[in-house]
Amino acid sequence: MRILTASDHALLVEAADLDEAMRLNLAWDDVPGIVERIPGARTVLVRFDPLRVTAAELASVLEATQTDAERIAPTRQVTVPVRYDGEDLAATASLLGVSTEELVNRHLAADWHVAFSGFAPGFGYLVSGDALFDVPRRSSPRTRVPAGSVGLAGAFTGVYPRESPGGWQLIGRSDAVMWDIDRNPPALLVSGALVKFERAEGEGLRLASFAQPVSTAAAVRPSLNDPQQPSGALTEGSPRGRESESQSRGSLSERSEPKRVERAEGESKLTPAAEEGESKPSPTIEVIRHSLQLLIQDRGRPGHAALGVTASGAADRTAMRDANHAVGNARGAAVLESIGGPTLRFHGNGVAAVTGALGDITLTDAAGFSRSIRLGTPFATADGDELTLGHPTHGLRYIIGVRGGIDMPPALGSHSTDTLAGLGPAALAAGDIVAVGDAAERAVAPDAQPRALPASGDLVELEITLGPRDDWFTASARHNLTTQEWVVTPRSDRVGIRLQGDVPLERATAGELPSEGAVTGAIQVPLDGQPVLFGPDHPLTGGYPIIGALTDGFIDLAGQLPPGARVRFRVR
Repeated sequence: MRILTASDHALLVEAADLDEAMRLNLAWDDVPGIVERIPGARTVLVRFDPLRVTAAELASVLEATQTDAERIAPTRQVTVPVRYDGEDLAATASLLGVSTEELVNRHLAADWHVAFSGFAPGFGYLVSGDALFDVPRRSSPRTRVPAGSVGLAGAFTGVYPRESPGGWQLIGRSDAVMWDIDRNPPALLVSGALVKFERAEGEGLRLASFAQPVSTAAAVRPSLNDPQQPSGALTEGSPRGRESESQSRGSLSERSEPKRVERAEGESKLTPAAEEGESKPSPTIEVIRHSLQLLIQDRGRPGHAALGVTASGAADRTAMRDANHAVGNARGAAVLESIGGPTLRFHGNGVAAVTGALGDITLTDAAGFSRSIRLGTPFATADGDELTLGHPTHGLRYIIGVRGGIDMPPALGSHSTDTLAGLGPAALAAGDIVAVGDAAERAVAPDAQPRALPASGDLVELEITLGPRDDWFTASARHNLTTQEWVVTPRSDRVGIRLQGDVPLERATAGELPSEGAVTGAIQVPLDGQPVLFGPDHPLTGGYPIIGALTDGFIDLAGQLPPGARVRFRVR
């Protein structure tokens, strides 16, 4: 066993092989201070609470673990039909030195089992005993892989549950429903399952026993558009396990029904929960003009890594807490997170505050009178008031908090939109109306002090820890990581921030890294040597080496980096 630093709040434990990694993961169910565990191909990422246990103390406990050598028993058997028409099929067969027909036949003949789950909900990492399957990833990941794509990478095969970034070689596609939050368990390919692929023929796949795809957004908010897709980051991966019926179905019943947005023939309408003639409806917010991205976020859904679900949540947690504090909410109440400047109309009276990015903030009443609003200052809102946010001059994301919080049905206990996994409410568009809750727990607070945030072109210093795979890079690459400047590219989003440097980071170790866990703030380096800084919606596992990770105190600042900002890393 080797224990490596993965961040200031995570350790990566190397095991001898996949079986030992699975056994170790099960053995650490009750270790004090562990927040969650993410098993990988030969590793277990262990996230811990630094206030409860130090890294050194936890490492001592983990090193003392002993497990037996019994293999984990299969959990179920699944058949997945596939059309073998993938974009990379011929190239992959050539890489392996076989014909396309032999590659397909051996993929069909192999007995696959789900070693672990990850990347996105419903993505299972399948292994077999056929030594043929040792396939290099693409040198640079695709920004969009279609849902249902069947891919190969390393010794694994897998089926993408939804459209997402990915670096695997695509050999086919399947109509199988990989993830359905209303199914028990939601993932079709759960850890330990035995899987057989069959050649699909004809118009449809024979999957009558499985429900059709139901995204959380579609099931809960059918009137809203699909969540905005990630536009430019990363790879694949993360582990997950089974979800109990109470988690997968009970969580969706944790919903109040004050208002819902319903769209018919392109129109938005407000459907009040109260019967006609009863007391006036609760306050709502209408989107008059949406921004580049307008999402609902809260503190996220930590603790679901076993399902392949990252915590997600507000990209700038400090701004979320400041906005909620200003209007008297609990720290993690749901807020609006906006890239760019939306216009919002308030229906009913309330209190709001804007934090995060710096820009012009204007409130215009129903009579047309406008006034400027100070960042971080709580302000009263009356029926018909319109809030307009200008394009930020500093920072990237506005946070709009309202007294009582945004009231939306939760998914896995959170209102957050996870853009990679497709969990939570859909991105908001013009005409959408969201309800405001009544859960404020304290009086409004004094102004929150604006923070110094970067503008495009500004230089920002970010603190990191090195590891767990800094030894995969040359000494000059490790030097360049912390001495040269990196520019934030426009191909960045909540999944990952793509950085561009004059000198790419050079590998000292060739070959592929078996998929392993990653934390928010991890600095992953694809084969092109240009780093990707993982955001809140990052995949939980991936196969490109991670050279370092942001310390927790700098994650919020990273969430405010606009395109064109310059970054320099310094080691803690």
